[in-house]
Amino acid sequence: MKRRPLVGVTTSLGGGRYMWWFYWLSLRLFGVRTVRLTAPGGAGVLKRLDGLVVGGGDDISAEIYRGEAALDIRIDPARDRLELLALEEASKRDIPVLGVCRGAQMLNVFEGGTLHQDIYRAYEGVPAMWSPLPRKMVTVEEGSKLSGIMKSRRFRANSLHRQSIDKLGGGLSICAHDRYGIVQAVEDRTARFRIGVQWHPEFMIYRRAQRRLFQAFARAVRERMEQR
Repeated sequence: MKRRPLVGVTTSLGGGRYMWWFYWLSLRLFGVRTVRLTAPGGAGVLKRLDGLVVGGGDDISAEIYRGEAALDIRIDPARDRLELLALEEASKRDIPVLGVCRGAQMLNVFEGGTLHQDIYRAYEGVPAMWSPLPRKMVTVEEGSKLSGIMKSRRFRANSLHRQSIDKLGGGLSICAHDRYGIVQAVEDRTARFRIGVQWHPEFMIYRRAQRRLFQAFARAVRERMEQR
């Protein structure tokens, strides 16, 4: 019997449980097995993974990228360390990576980039918007990998973040933004599959374009596994 690919999904230990089930469903739709990775454990399975999803959740500690620490954010240093270790392993073996919200930011930090601690201070006129429902308009760069995957250059997405990408990490390209100029997606065009999105596609799998993102990720995972 043919082995199904195994994808690790990083989540917060407590509040990340509900997100985990949405990731599980989104990937199961395309024949992928998943394992939940939480800190301080989780590192033992990294070498067995065929793909990695760095999920949403707590803010990222500014210490990692030598940023200015904010006093009113919730961080999880143990999860930060786990995800950096997971991304290092994924990079060594060129396994597909999908970063979601915090995960897109962590991918950028891993590549040497920095973050805005607070989008409401960094960008003028950004309205208070915290919703799992599609409310913000995202524009995808023409010719990007993401554009080819989603087959849609403009769509509404949800917004559940306060931090965002500032200085871009090495090897990454910005491939989507919103009307205020906030980075909404990045990609490494030289990698098999290495994309980070600032929204939560797992909460919108009822939309075809968002399902295409998980489908393309699952396809890349399967191809990588079959080539081993």
